Amino acid sequence: MTGGAETPTARLRMTLRRARVSMRKAGVDLFRGDGSDRLALASLLLSVPALACGTVALPEWCAPSALVLPIVAGGLLLRPAGLLALYAASAVALIVESAVLDSGPRAVADRVTPGTILVVAAVGFFGFLIAQFRTRVGVPWRRGQTMLFDLRERIRVQSKLPKLPRGWHREMALRPAGGQSFSGDFVVAARTNGGRTLEVVLTDVSGKGMDAASRSLLLSGAFGGLLGSLPPHAFLPAANGYLLRQDWDEGFATSVHLVLDLDSGDYEMYSAGHLPGLQLSAGTGRWEEKAAEGPLLGVYDGAEFDPIKGTLSPGDVLMLFTDGLVETSDRDLTEGMDRLTGEADRYVSAGFQGAAWHLIEAVAKDVNDDRALLLICRA
Repeated sequence: MTGGAETPTARLRMTLRRARVSMRKAGVDLFRGDGSDRLALASLLLSVPALACGTVALPEWCAPSALVLPIVAGGLLLRPAGLLALYAASAVALIVESAVLDSGPRAVADRVTPGTILVVAAVGFFGFLIAQFRTRVGVPWRRGQTMLFDLRERIRVQSKLPKLPRGWHREMALRPAGGQSFSGDFVVAARTNGGRTLEVVLTDVSGKGMDAASRSLLLSGAFGGLLGSLPPHAFLPAANGYLLRQDWDEGFATSVHLVLDLDSGDYEMYSAGHLPGLQLSAGTGRWEEKAAEGPLLGVYDGAEFDPIKGTLSPGDVLMLFTDGLVETSDRDLTEGMDRLTGEADRYVSAGFQGAAWHLIEAVAKDVNDDRALLLICRA
């Protein structure tokens, strides 16, 4: 290649390289859990004899079972090696407490009973399991919630729809299964061709909720990078190849790719095993299915995806959605789509502002599956 031109792949590699350098400088190793836990270990080891002394001197205020407090804290803060040292100190403290309390004229409630020992041991066992899990994952407890929050926010940001010119309205609503924060459904969108074209991809990853969260996050990032970097007809074949290279045990997904000309209202829709879209014609007042042909993503290489073409005239509405919205164990697809269009008819006269979330509430509020709905309206 001559000249100073850069390919999209070269720019992506340079961006990733800079990101890795920035993460190293930011101390990402500490986030992975490689930071020292010596201060926490020292503090917890000092608390064990303090609690033992309190039990011996003031048994009415400090019970022998109070030793579970540093053990619980150790399970959340320490690595397994440090946790074993804390357990050894706690065992010695229990022995000392038992010897001192049983030798004097103490009440039975103040003594170290077998039940107390079993409670402390059980808490220690579960604390050790928690410590092993944190070590295997590589995320310290004090930063684990931050990491999950960042992942959720990244999915939300990647699913944000771009602003459209006057005369267009778009909105998207997403509700994960079981009220969780993560979903196997996601949307990526961008305005391409100098802002004259809207490209939207709605994807339903196999699985649901937390089970599909990691794959959903990975695919949404990859699809967002591909969108706009490739011609529309090449997007789903590239996404299919990417999914196949992951070699996941449950690695298939359905997806629909909408390419909308914001000047004329003409669109092309590519589908990879996804449900048909629904278009409301302002002229007839009827909903029409828009179904393109194509296999699931991640099933076989060399898959081809043929588009269906259409036009959004003034007053028309296009709905794209995932199967959790219209299909359940006790309701087939046709019935679900009829119910969805019936509810959507209520918004025709008043406009579809805020309709996406209310439609999910109306037709699939308590469904144990991920649900996503995308609405695009032309005024």
